[in-house]
Amino acid sequence: MFDKLQSFFERRFPITDAQSAFVKTLFIPKKVRKGEILLREGDMGKYAMFVASGCLRTYTIDNKGKEHILQFSSEDWWTGDMSSFVTGVPSQSFIDAIEDSEILLFDNASFQKFIDHIPESAAYFQAAMQKSVVARNQRIISSMSATAEERYNEFLKKYPSLLQRVPQHMIASYLGISPETLSRIRKQQSRKH
Repeated sequence: MFDKLQSFFERRFPITDAQSAFVKTLFIPKKVRKGEILLREGDMGKYAMFVASGCLRTYTIDNKGKEHILQFSSEDWWTGDMSSFVTGVPSQSFIDAIEDSEILLFDNASFQKFIDHIPESAAYFQAAMQKSVVARNQRIISSMSATAEERYNEFLKKYPSLLQRVPQHMIASYLGISPETLSRIRKQQSRKH
């Protein structure tokens, strides 16, 4: 797991062997089984999570019991309830494993040590947070203005590897459409090709 994390960082900023050894002391490795819940609504989001292998999802459940998927996180992705992680407020979402996964947990105190020990990392994390905000805003705008087919095509373009890994009903939830609508869109597109 740590090799994947080190490779992830090396692609983004320089990291020495000594820094890498220090970073290993900051993360908690965890293997999770498919279906295992890592965070529940109302709990504190104590950790940011680096996905070394597998796939997780972040979602909410409305008062009618319907799931709304906010994010999928597969290899080389970070996830967690950042509002809870940063501010200490209870989480408004759930995170669970769609596949058996290997993750590395990172608490806020360790994050601060990481930035203090590897100053080059601060610029990376700042840029990553900004990119995340931009992506979230684009997704909100798309959910309000794009057609179901346009949202599906955007999903295919951005996350082609997830199509075979994530159940269709979860993709539909992520897109904010019914599974039946997604099935119809997929049938229409297969006829065109």
